[in-house]
Amino acid sequence: MWKRLGDILMEQELITMDQLKHALEIQKHDGGRLGSLLVSMGFVSDEQISEALGKQYEVPVVDFNNIEIDEMVLNLVEAKMAQKFQIIPIKRMGKNLHVAMANPVDVYTIEDIKFATGYNVIPMVASENIISKAIEEYYGISGSLADVISEMNIDEGDIEILEEEKELDTQQLLIEVDAAPIVKLVNGVIAEGVKQGASDIHIEPYSRLLRIRYRIDGELKEIMSPQYTMGPAIASRIKIMSGLDISQRRLPQDGRIGMKILDKKIDLRVSTMPTVHGEKIVMRIAEQSSLMKLEDIGLSPKAYNDFIKAIARPNGILLVTGPTGSGKTVTLYSVLARINTPNVNITTAEDPVEYDFVGINQVAVREKIGYTFSKALKAFLRQDPNIIMVGEIRDLDTADIAIKASLTGHLVLSTLHTNDTVSTIARMIDMGLEEYKVASSVILIQAQRLVRRICSHCKTQIDIPDEEFIKFGINPEYMRGGTFFTGKGCVQCSNTGYKGRLGLFEVLPLSHILREMIVKKASTDDLRFQARKEGVVMLREDGLLKVKSGITTLEEVMRATVG
Repeated sequence: MWKRLGDILMEQELITMDQLKHALEIQKHDGGRLGSLLVSMGFVSDEQISEALGKQYEVPVVDFNNIEIDEMVLNLVEAKMAQKFQIIPIKRMGKNLHVAMANPVDVYTIEDIKFATGYNVIPMVASENIISKAIEEYYGISGSLADVISEMNIDEGDIEILEEEKELDTQQLLIEVDAAPIVKLVNGVIAEGVKQGASDIHIEPYSRLLRIRYRIDGELKEIMSPQYTMGPAIASRIKIMSGLDISQRRLPQDGRIGMKILDKKIDLRVSTMPTVHGEKIVMRIAEQSSLMKLEDIGLSPKAYNDFIKAIARPNGILLVTGPTGSGKTVTLYSVLARINTPNVNITTAEDPVEYDFVGINQVAVREKIGYTFSKALKAFLRQDPNIIMVGEIRDLDTADIAIKASLTGHLVLSTLHTNDTVSTIARMIDMGLEEYKVASSVILIQAQRLVRRICSHCKTQIDIPDEEFIKFGINPEYMRGGTFFTGKGCVQCSNTGYKGRLGLFEVLPLSHILREMIVKKASTDDLRFQARKEGVVMLREDGLLKVKSGITTLEEVMRATVG
């Protein structure tokens, strides 16, 4: 006869009726597994919960202290799947795969494992906490919220909020006091994101699920799933920290948090968005000490020299292009860091200001009150600037003022959302600019992408057959002499084979011939042909050179670029 876990534990005299009732009340309010709650309350141990679960479900109990799991067995279940379902493969016998689970009668999970692995699943059992620790040990990832928080090794004294919070009314103060555990959780999630090198933190509410993910090296990685009932409290805490209105849940809001974590000064751009299940929060992490020098961003010698000549010009427009998340802002900040000297007046219009520079006049545009990029630019021209940076050229008005500024003796830096250098010219003309204005003002265009770098800890040399290059439309002769690598996957890179990112660049200085062609309304294909004749290395070609150098993989370059 099947018995409830609480009844089994009481029969074994491990807990009392009062303790069980207390745990059940907490479970009803906060959710979670009863066994994990009883362990966290100090009533029983994880081992005792495992034994009780074995009796409840009549399946074998896994003792991780007395087993060693073969790496081939571990590879049958991907780390993401193990973390998502809180499972771990134990052994393989013929067509059967023995799997440790906290809930060995979860038929949906069993079917998913069977479909993913092709093996019949034989369920075994262990407590949720034990499985979480085993996942971390064998896969190198944290399996539960408790593990993430407890193993951060970050004291509250290591975290300091630098931005002053708005004065709170009584209701807000009550929320903050009531959310004391939430404060620690939010600080922990941010601190762990910084430690893991995340660029963004996503907090996403769904029906009966709250998911927290980090974007690491351009890829989203699920970290934990706290109880979905914690979503509003977490959102309120983050909004308090970033000075947003916690009573406004129906409209998107943007804010900023300044923090100091382990002596690192961190800026977080906070964005909230209402969804059908609550507010989604995205925090973009910017470490102020992480700005790269222009010579270190990954430009080829020719591209670097073209860039240096362009920023040494007294006037003209320099454009950095690419999709969202391609590193355009980092490139522009690297340029600003290089040209920021006491004898020049630099003014920037940004949305928002991501890095704080001493010696540069930085202005945050505010579209909501009508303070747009174009209005900021008009104001700048009355401030005697030498160099102007505009965060983005979004419309004809901004583009026209930028061109006028460049033609009246100012160096203008900005960004555009285009795919490559040559298509940027067509985009500016499509916005309504005359060809002669584009030709006379733009001095250099750079397009860029970010790809993942092969993990140095598990880097392995491989051979790539000619057929693989041909499949992607690449002439094998172009790849001769290359040394190719891949990442096998290890703890350091969370079994992805990649660690860190690098840039692919296409740098187009506008020569006299190209300017004449633009004025004569030459086609994009003709402009691209001429650019190649002048030695411009296109995005994919730059990526293939980095594949030949063993820095990244062919798959990464093909994913990020267009031939």
